[in-house]
Amino acid sequence: MSREPFRARLREAVAKHGPLCVGIDPHPGLLQAWGLDADVAGLEWFTRQVVEATAGHVALLKPQVALFEVFGSAGLGVLERALADAREAGVLTLADAKRGDIGSTMTAYAHAWLADDAPLAADAVTLSPYLGVGALAPALDLAVATGRGVFVLARTSNPEAAGVQSAQAWVAGSGGAPRGMREVAQSVIDALADHNAAHHGGPGEGTAGAVVGLTRGTTGRDHGLDLAALGGPVLVPGLGAQGGTPADVAAVFGAPGPTSALGADGGPVVPVSAREVLGAGPSHRALRAAVDALNGTLTG
Repeated sequence: MSREPFRARLREAVAKHGPLCVGIDPHPGLLQAWGLDADVAGLEWFTRQVVEATAGHVALLKPQVALFEVFGSAGLGVLERALADAREAGVLTLADAKRGDIGSTMTAYAHAWLADDAPLAADAVTLSPYLGVGALAPALDLAVATGRGVFVLARTSNPEAAGVQSAQAWVAGSGGAPRGMREVAQSVIDALADHNAAHHGGPGEGTAGAVVGLTRGTTGRDHGLDLAALGGPVLVPGLGAQGGTPADVAAVFGAPGPTSALGADGGPVVPVSAREVLGAGPSHRALRAAVDALNGTLTG
C-alpha cells in the first residue's frame, strides 16, 4: 500500500490537532477509577472510549502494549481492534512495544508491527537500541518500505537508565571519520540521523524518530544532546503525572509544533500524556476538554 511517509503524516496531524500524543495506558487503578473491572471487558470498554473520545482531537494515540499483553490473547485482540478503530477514525497510532533483537527475531518483530498485512500494524512502533542500533535494520527498512515510522529510545526519564544511556563511548562517524567520545544516548541519535540523511528527499524521509524523556532533567538543548541533525520526529514522554509541564517542553525543545525548534528537516516534537488526560474520563466531553486544554497550553 502506498502512503505518505509517517513523518509527513505526523506533521500534518500536529498542525491540525496540536502536538499532544495521548497514551492509552489501561492500568488497573485507572480502570477502577472509571468504574470498570480490571478484566478484558473493562479493558475493551476503556480502550474504545479513549479512541472514540480523542479521535479528531489528538495527533497521535500510543497504546502501551504491555498493559494489553497482560490479559493474554484476549488483550491482544482488544489492541488489534483498537488499532483498527483508530485507523478507521483517521488517528495515527504508535504501538509502545519497545522491541529490540537481532536477526530473524527482529525481522519478525518488524513484521508484527509495521507490515501492511499484520493484524497489529500501527503507524509507528517504539524500539530499544541496546542490542545495537544496526540490529534494528529490519524495522527501519520495513518502515521505509511501508511509509511507517519508528521511535528509538535514546534518553529515557527513568533514573535507572542513566548508567547505560549517559555512559561515554568512542563512536566513529560516517565513512570512518571519528566523532570522538559520545554519550550512548547521543550515539543513538547520531545513528538515527545517519539513517534519515540516507533517505532524505525519498519515500523513507524522517522514518527514524527518537524518544527523549522530559523529566530526566538532562535532555535536549540544556545538556548537549544534539537533536538538530536527527531529521525525524521526537517523542517526549513525561508530561503530566510524571512531573513534566508544558513550560518544561518549551524550555527543552522549544514550542511544540510541526517543526518546533528542530528546523524544517526535523521534528515534530510530540509530548506524551496519559494519566493526566485519562483521569478526566470516562466522559467523552471531559476527555476532549482535557486534551484541548493541554494542547492549548502546549501551543500557547
